[in-house]
Amino acid sequence: MTDFVSLNGPDNSGKSTQVRMLADSWNGFHDLGPVHRHDPATWARVSGPGYDTWWFTTSTTEELTRMLFSSHTARARARPPGKIGLLDRGWYMLLATAVATCAVKESLTVEAAWTRVLALVDTDEPRPPELSILLLPALDVEQSIDIAQQREGRPWVGAYLDYQRRLHRVLLHMAHRGVFAEVVSGRTHGIDATHAFLRRILNAHDVSAPRSITP
Repeated sequence: MTDFVSLNGPDNSGKSTQVRMLADSWNGFHDLGPVHRHDPATWARVSGPGYDTWWFTTSTTEELTRMLFSSHTARARARPPGKIGLLDRGWYMLLATAVATCAVKESLTVEAAWTRVLALVDTDEPRPPELSILLLPALDVEQSIDIAQQREGRPWVGAYLDYQRRLHRVLLHMAHRGVFAEVVSGRTHGIDATHAFLRRILNAHDVSAPRSITP
């Protein structure tokens, strides 16, 4: 059985909500949350009013990639013995985030940014291993972005919109490569139905919780 389950996807795809619901459904799960929770001092130095500028302009690809994955390592170490760690944005999501940001920041193609970031990470598989599930509002990039913006209640503009488009493309590329155990998109409606579907996916991969779920 895996020690880690990650929910991945672009903004407003329901990752955080589903991680919390899974953690509440079984005490065998432990909600480890996002990476910044496990390295708060580092992330506090760059957060605040200038965060977007730091993310897309001031920081280097090396700096951001190092922060993402060093925080991921710290998060993995925080898993209590005997528990399955739930990750809000797992290894593949962090890779996609670094690649999409690099593409925007350095005006690279997604393919060139992918090569650049992988050279920094020095692996193309999660460390430690995890069962990765991708949540997408829709499989079509523009439709998925439209749904995500509606959920947020405001339009995305500028570098952030560019980043989201590239991020969606990177995630779809990963999905086509088969790195995700499952892709959840367009087959469920609503939070509870999505949760039930996720539970069935986890059961199919021998990650079982005792409570039965009615679809």
